[in-house]
Amino acid sequence: MDQDTNPRLPAAYWRLWWAAGINNVGNGAFAAAVPLLAVTLTRDPRLVSVVSAATYLPWLLLSLPAGALVDRYDRVALMWRAQAVQAAIAGAVAVLAASGHIGIPVLAVTAFALGTCEIVFANAAQAILPDFVPRPLLHQANGYQQTITLIGQQFAGAPIGGLLFAVAVALPFGMDAATFALSAVLLATLPRRTRRRIEHPPLRAAIADGLRWLARHRLLRTLALLLGVNTFCGQLGNATLVLLATQTLRLDVPGYGLLLAAAAVGGLLGGLVGARAVQRVGALPALLTALVTNVVVFVGIGLSPNAVVLGGLLAVNGFVTTLWNVVTVGLRQQIVPSDLLGRVNSVYRMLGWGLIPLGALAGGLVAYTFGLRAPYPVAGVLRGVALVVAMPVLIGAMRKHPWR
Repeated sequence: MDQDTNPRLPAAYWRLWWAAGINNVGNGAFAAAVPLLAVTLTRDPRLVSVVSAATYLPWLLLSLPAGALVDRYDRVALMWRAQAVQAAIAGAVAVLAASGHIGIPVLAVTAFALGTCEIVFANAAQAILPDFVPRPLLHQANGYQQTITLIGQQFAGAPIGGLLFAVAVALPFGMDAATFALSAVLLATLPRRTRRRIEHPPLRAAIADGLRWLARHRLLRTLALLLGVNTFCGQLGNATLVLLATQTLRLDVPGYGLLLAAAAVGGLLGGLVGARAVQRVGALPALLTALVTNVVVFVGIGLSPNAVVLGGLLAVNGFVTTLWNVVTVGLRQQIVPSDLLGRVNSVYRMLGWGLIPLGALAGGLVAYTFGLRAPYPVAGVLRGVALVVAMPVLIGAMRKHPWR
């Protein structure tokens, strides 16, 4: 009786949580080291933005077939195998960086390869969560996942990556390879869910099913399109953040890592209290608050007079971005049927993340043409326009459905 009225997150979930934490420490070190390595190779904002664009280009090109694979094959196996391949790629980058045989083209290609594996892993990780977690605990589980991701990537990994890069260029990439390998070992021990045997449609038809389902759901379709604009704008600003920090505000390499950690502090708080906020005020009111705050913060980042103000604004942005993720991931997991979740997630994230490469390239051009402060205010204005357009649909859904 107590177990039914007070459900707890199961052991399998915590194993997944630990794997995410270990993996994301390495990812954070990698994410901090890549732009630092890029600016040692070139000072051209356009070339720096090419590396950032390559990381996210797979979401535009490969997200749909990856989603169909996640619904078709063992999700646990897909996750640990993707991590194993990423370990090999990151190890190769470490060797190339140590030997001095790396340049912008090699960085872009390896970023694309790692991003391709990340599509499979991230899609499977979201789709598998309802298999392990009771429905009432999905917001809480997603909040914890966001928390450990941010702690790993930005609060721990980013400063560590900056420090390791200052010691030796290859160290943060070697660390990333090791964390991928350890995460793969943990993921391989997750229990497999017995899935009913069905005759799978051809890959093209399976992808079309996901497209049709999302196209017919007005709320999730609107959120996906809004996410697309927001991530485009986010990368428009973030693509040249390393140049804004190191050239305009004169931060050194360890300081840049600490700046990224400031965003993680806000994200950590968002992950810890996000589920409670959703339960108290409702999913969509929390979502609207996050979106409005994002607009204001992005304009402010571009006007930051010093690194302290910039770090504070990045922390606020981290908080509301995590709140957005807690709400929207939970909504998809509650609304979308399990056997379609991988495909619908892939369509959603293709729309939501597919424009990130274009945002990165646009950010490089804006920074090159108008200065390193310009991308963030431009992105904030664009986010505000998109929110005004989407507001009627969001408010209508809020009144119609008491999402929690």
